[in-house]
Amino acid sequence: MFDIDKWQEILGTMRKNKLRTFLTAFGVFWGIFMLVMLLGAGKGMQNGVEGEFGEEAKSAFWIWSGRTSVPSHGLKPGREIQFSNEDLIALAREIDEVEVTAPRNNLWGEYVIKYQDKNAAFRVFGTTKGFLQINGEKLNSGRLLNEIDFIERRKVVILGERAAKVLFKEDEDPIGKYIDIRGVYFRVVGIFNLSENGGRNEERAFIPFSTLQYTFGQQNRVHLMGLITKPGANPQEVQAKIRKILARQHKFDTKDEQAVGVNSNEENYARFMGLFAAIRTFVWVVGIGTLIAGIVGVSNIMLIIVKERTREIGVRKAMGATPFSIVSLIIQESIFITALSGYMGLLAGAGLLDLMAWGIRMIEEGGGKLPFFSRPEIDLGVAVSATVVLVIAGALAGLVPALKAANVKPIEALRAD
Repeated sequence: MFDIDKWQEILGTMRKNKLRTFLTAFGVFWGIFMLVMLLGAGKGMQNGVEGEFGEEAKSAFWIWSGRTSVPSHGLKPGREIQFSNEDLIALAREIDEVEVTAPRNNLWGEYVIKYQDKNAAFRVFGTTKGFLQINGEKLNSGRLLNEIDFIERRKVVILGERAAKVLFKEDEDPIGKYIDIRGVYFRVVGIFNLSENGGRNEERAFIPFSTLQYTFGQQNRVHLMGLITKPGANPQEVQAKIRKILARQHKFDTKDEQAVGVNSNEENYARFMGLFAAIRTFVWVVGIGTLIAGIVGVSNIMLIIVKERTREIGVRKAMGATPFSIVSLIIQESIFITALSGYMGLLAGAGLLDLMAWGIRMIEEGGGKLPFFSRPEIDLGVAVSATVVLVIAGALAGLVPALKAANVKPIEALRAD
């Protein structure tokens, strides 16, 4: 039941000792403020790193060729490994865990993409529908490449949004138009978006892989291979199978990491998530430690208050005040100071994080980007949990002083100075 007299007394005590109350409250305020800011900054770093992965499939593998560094099968080191279409077929056929396999080739040489009186030096790649699924290109308008384009070696192209804006007028629809790529005309069938790499990957063009091979003299050559594994596949086992198959195909030692490079998105992602789990644990330890220091300060101040009011408490008990009324008075004051200052710290931290997020959005909308940092935020569940913990902590902080006050004997209290 709400006792207005008791709360008037609590507020009166706080007004009488403004500086002491402020310093006590500030310790709790600073503890929760730092906890919120550290957790928000950690989340911002995690969002930034996840953004660096872009739209790429998390279970993707990227495979590129290199040079052998050790002798094998009677062959000297230093041989250049060149992938072929047969390597793609072998990987898809022999690795049960693989769901999608896809190649990507660069168009070599000096060239520009032309449309009417405009031209631009954008990179052109030959690929398949599967590669776009792995790499994460998202359709903006028109369509993406499909299997028929690959089978029939169609002269079609999809452009990144930035490339399309350079080649075509603002009010002109690129779909259905023909562009000149190294003297060969390709029909634009789609525009794609890709946020990865600050949007610079939108300054690209993709044509069917088979078309690039047979039109530009790269028959049976593969520069880069990508694949997606089925859910639950073990990345280490898949990587070992990739190396074993390619080592057999090209006669190099399976332990020769210079011959073939293999990168697992899943392993990289898991490594980063493990790092952020450790960072979150560290942040919680530091934040809670700071918060505990503030709460201990509240408890010490309440002990001082009890000592100063020993005579008053003795008078109360002599006039019939129950131990419960004494305990509740001290605990309520402790909870009020702790909860109010902690809530203000929570609001200040959340407000500053929102301000940071707004600033980052302005930078990103202006075409900029902060590396490895994006959208700092605090989880609602964490905020609610912190508030509940503060109330409980406030009660515990006032419990010891309250019990001490309740055990004061009236005769001894009246003799106190």
